[in-house]
Amino acid sequence: MAKLLLYLTLATSLIPLFSVAFSPENPTDRRVLVLVDDFAIKSSHSLYFGSLTSRGFQLEFKLADDPNIGLQRYGQYLYDALVLFCPSVERFGGSIDVASIVDFVDSGHDLIVAADSNASDLIREVATECGVDFDEDPAAMVIDHINYAVSNFDGDHTLIASDDFIKADVILGSKKIEAPVLFQGIGHSLNPANSLVLKVLSASSSAYSANPKSKLSNPPSLTGSAISLVSVVQARNNARILITGSLSMFSNRSGVQKAGSSIKHEKSGNEQFLTEISKWVFHERGHLKAVNVRHHKVGESDEPAIYRINDDLEYSVEIYEWSGTSWEPYVSDDVQVQFYMMSPYVLKTLSTDQKGHYSAEFKVPDVYGVFQFKVEYQRLGYTSLSLSKQIPVRPYRHNEYERFLPAAYPYYGSAFSMMAGFFIFTIVHLYSK
Repeated sequence: MAKLLLYLTLATSLIPLFSVAFSPENPTDRRVLVLVDDFAIKSSHSLYFGSLTSRGFQLEFKLADDPNIGLQRYGQYLYDALVLFCPSVERFGGSIDVASIVDFVDSGHDLIVAADSNASDLIREVATECGVDFDEDPAAMVIDHINYAVSNFDGDHTLIASDDFIKADVILGSKKIEAPVLFQGIGHSLNPANSLVLKVLSASSSAYSANPKSKLSNPPSLTGSAISLVSVVQARNNARILITGSLSMFSNRSGVQKAGSSIKHEKSGNEQFLTEISKWVFHERGHLKAVNVRHHKVGESDEPAIYRINDDLEYSVEIYEWSGTSWEPYVSDDVQVQFYMMSPYVLKTLSTDQKGHYSAEFKVPDVYGVFQFKVEYQRLGYTSLSLSKQIPVRPYRHNEYERFLPAAYPYYGSAFSMMAGFFIFTIVHLYSK
């Protein structure tokens, strides 16, 4: 009995530790499944994997055709993110297929897909589901005869030195990437019907997609800056996806010199670029949360169950951004609140105290019904915020109106003058001969 009490005491003492480790307050993905074609990639891409491990990620490597792999067990997902470094896989092992990967993302989890020149139809289908289309020619690669990287194998100019980055600090960080990024692989285009896909690294205007081992008989289907080298997707449920046509760009290759430039960089921009973009993909940056959503009458602190027309009210919310280790105040001047019924009756920009607290005061419109406080905040690179609170608005009660309205004085005067005239007319009529 004493031993049983001791075990119960130890188990109870460990509960807070587990609740901290798996706290939903930490949005960063920690359990990552990496599917590879060959375990040799662990050493050839060790710098990238080491960057993730140093930031606290738990990487689990498995062969893509392993018959025992699965993303969930007993209805619960085993991983927070999935990395597909298996461009040549024809069929996933275990219970993983394209539909399960799509469900994984639809459940709010993150995904990285890296292809190359021998990308299988399976990997292409996964990319298509995410809103990008790789070049249909299976032998095509991105070629650039102007912006290529100087190397010992310059013949086909498929090793590109690209520096056409998206201008968004929230995705790539505030520190400028000085060296070009080495890219060798296949290009892709964005599905024009999908507004959620963004080009993070684009090809130059002199690039095109074609088979480097054969002569061009027809104009290439993908040319210039329409070719995306690296793209990202932020789904409506805030799941994030990274898609690239080059697995080698994650490798430990270093040193780059762009053609026509005398500057030779001892280190390419790949490591910095991929580290910064992985912080975004895994929600270490650009992840927002809203707390303490409140509203009340001006001068009061309690939240009422109903408002009256023309009441003065105050709406407030606190917004924080995850920095990778803690929640920091989010500061912006473009957060707006709507007082909404079928359409916005009030649209007000929230003022901030630079500490994450946003508030605004306004008057309830002279219309009664069921309204909503709505905040729909969507900005490039940030998780979207969708807040709503429903509140009814009533008209004045019969005893809340002013007894005499100044605007009605002429009508009051006409009524009393008519009564006085009728009284005088009656007296004159009755007592006159």
